[in-house]
Amino acid sequence: MKIVIIGGSAAGMSAAAKAKRVDPSVEIAVYEKSDIISFGACGLPYFVGDFFSDSKMMLARTVTQMREAGIDVNIGHEALEVDPNRHSVKIRNIRENTVETVSYDRLMIATGATVFKPPFFRDDAPNLFTLTKLEDGIRLKEALSRKDIRDITIIGGGFIGIEAVEAMLHQGKRVRLIQRASRIFNRVYDARMTSLMEDELRSKGVSLVLGEGVETLEGEHRITHVRTDKARYGTDLVIVATGFTPQTAFLSDIGLQMLSNGAIVTDRMGRTNLPDIYAAGDCATVKHMLTGEDVYLPLATGANKLGRVVGENMAGKEAYYPGTLGSSCVKVLDLEAARTGLDEATAGRLGREVSTVFIQDKDQTHYYPGQTDIYIKLVYERKSKKIVGGEIVGGKGAALRVDVIATAIAAGMTTEMLGMMDFCYAPPISKTWDPLNVAGNAAK
Repeated sequence: MKIVIIGGSAAGMSAAAKAKRVDPSVEIAVYEKSDIISFGACGLPYFVGDFFSDSKMMLARTVTQMREAGIDVNIGHEALEVDPNRHSVKIRNIRENTVETVSYDRLMIATGATVFKPPFFRDDAPNLFTLTKLEDGIRLKEALSRKDIRDITIIGGGFIGIEAVEAMLHQGKRVRLIQRASRIFNRVYDARMTSLMEDELRSKGVSLVLGEGVETLEGEHRITHVRTDKARYGTDLVIVATGFTPQTAFLSDIGLQMLSNGAIVTDRMGRTNLPDIYAAGDCATVKHMLTGEDVYLPLATGANKLGRVVGENMAGKEAYYPGTLGSSCVKVLDLEAARTGLDEATAGRLGREVSTVFIQDKDQTHYYPGQTDIYIKLVYERKSKKIVGGEIVGGKGAALRVDVIATAIAAGMTTEMLGMMDFCYAPPISKTWDPLNVAGNAAK
């Protein structure tokens, strides 16, 4: 049995490691375009912000470790094309500029995603940055060390953009964030939740420019101004964080089923529609646990889990990924935000009759120092009262309460059950009625 994996991402290396554990005799070859594997890009904003200095801390596994485990890892190798009929892949050795064709019994595509470049993007500007690769982070961190780099413009109000805001503030910079939509996290969080986050950003000196679309980046050699459809802003450096595009263009003509954005459609075993070809990670879809839909959610959690499932299946087992709830969280300066499951708009599109409840509460008792506000939203089926979604914004520790909501959704719990759930209590940690109890009991 020969397994070929294209991409040394989290999904690819999770699959390789698991397949080797399941069947030590299987032959596994990994081909990775860059010089590193198992890179945790989620740490990039905090590396750039100088919360830690050793970039190697973002590497979960090294090439040497994987080779010692019996996995043939080839860095600096780019997949050019796949022939599903011949069960082969054409690979280019980037350093030597040579091409070879390798055969496979089973193939995994784990090529990840690349940053989406809007029409205004400029490849010729040395002070324009994206934040997806290790070299991006190293180059940006070096640029930030210059004393003449003071005013930073971040384009995009999603996860990377908001995390980049904190990084720039930690580096002592003045920050402007431009978002085309009228609010940050426009399609992710309830407007009441994003309002809280926006207030937090403004309170720390961030200039929020909402409802303006960037049209051009001005400057002959370096970007000096960002022009939107409403105004013009001076800047010393620009970070573009406008989303991701699956790196699957080289596979567009082999018959793989894909979404309109190029994400490869997979089933709960990680299989594609082509025989013996699997996919996982930021280049592929996952099944939604509640709807069964094929969704594109480039999250590290799903990549690692589906990657593990693919590894088992390529090695001869029969494993299934239960599906995603899209659980995610983000730190917004001194606030934490998290969400899981469905919002009411998605539920309505799918014909589900749902209700919502929104509460403001406190995270602990009032007489122990450090009490902060916490905001919780639940989405639940109107008739059955089963919980199908939720959001939380609050101080330190608030985001992890969403894990309870995710567990409740997976277990089919109702709001009544959540309202009476036996949560732990101590004055520094919670109240006798946890805010989640309160939310469950407030649902009608």
